[in-house]
Amino acid sequence: MSESAPRAPRLATTSHMPDVAGRVVGHAEGTLDWVGMGDIRQPIEIRDGDSTRAADARVQVYVNLADAQAKGIHMSRLYLILDQHATTRALTTAGLKLLLKSLLESHRDLSSHAFVEFAFDYYLRRRSLVTEHSGWNSYPVAIRGTIAGDDVRIELDLGVWYSSTCPASAALARQLTQERFEEDFGTRGDVHAAEVKAWLGTEDAMAGTPHAQRSIARVRVLLDHTVPGFPLTALVDAVEATLETPVQTAVKREDEQEFARRNAANLMFCEDAGRRLKAMLDARADVRDFFVRVEHHESLHAHDAVSVFAKGVVGGYEPVP
Repeated sequence: MSESAPRAPRLATTSHMPDVAGRVVGHAEGTLDWVGMGDIRQPIEIRDGDSTRAADARVQVYVNLADAQAKGIHMSRLYLILDQHATTRALTTAGLKLLLKSLLESHRDLSSHAFVEFAFDYYLRRRSLVTEHSGWNSYPVAIRGTIAGDDVRIELDLGVWYSSTCPASAALARQLTQERFEEDFGTRGDVHAAEVKAWLGTEDAMAGTPHAQRSIARVRVLLDHTVPGFPLTALVDAVEATLETPVQTAVKREDEQEFARRNAANLMFCEDAGRRLKAMLDARADVRDFFVRVEHHESLHAHDAVSVFAKGVVGGYEPVP
């Protein structure tokens, strides 16, 4: 018996292919706040101020299901629109608004609002404090857009790591140094400055050290629509300049000593860091609203010290921990 030729696959036309999502529900009806896709991996280009940078984003894209009788949304439309926008233009505030309108238009019979979020690690080359070395620092970033009717919201989330030295612990350490000095020189009367200087350079003089911790400022801002690009580098620079003790990359002894000096000059409770950041953000014209969570990951305690605050705009961000 001879072998039969392989059967060619029969290609169905779109008009003959089943569309289950287009059917009316056959059971309980109801609307849904968001339906879509999460954790899409998408390379993108972002307009950062006047420059354009690449990033590998994790994307969420959703519309609401406002038709109570519709079986579902058209997820492939969301994906294809996202991919087209990401591959044809750099992400700007204007481009994000266009993307949101396209998502909503693709579901004009089903949806009344749309949402998209691009989350990624943003790398910036940072100079050492004193030497000519440099290295890459990574900042967690999320760019988020929401549209409902004519209302468009464009948000930027950013995390900046820094060091915080406890003022109370620094005061206690200074007291221990005073007591050690009293023990070593208290019965001597007058002491020459050179002798004191030499003593300060010994381990005996370091009776206690203040505790410090790696800390993070998690900043969310509602951007003004007139800003063409996303102020990623500018906002990182502003946060780091405000706190003055950002974590470092390449470090030689000179850089480490300068880092120690800056920590001593910027003793901070989480309240101090929060007030500094609030004043800085209040002064920025490109920020319409903000929400900040400051976390000091304690080295003394097994818990964190946290401060939370918002700008205080009527109807704006709520300072919810």
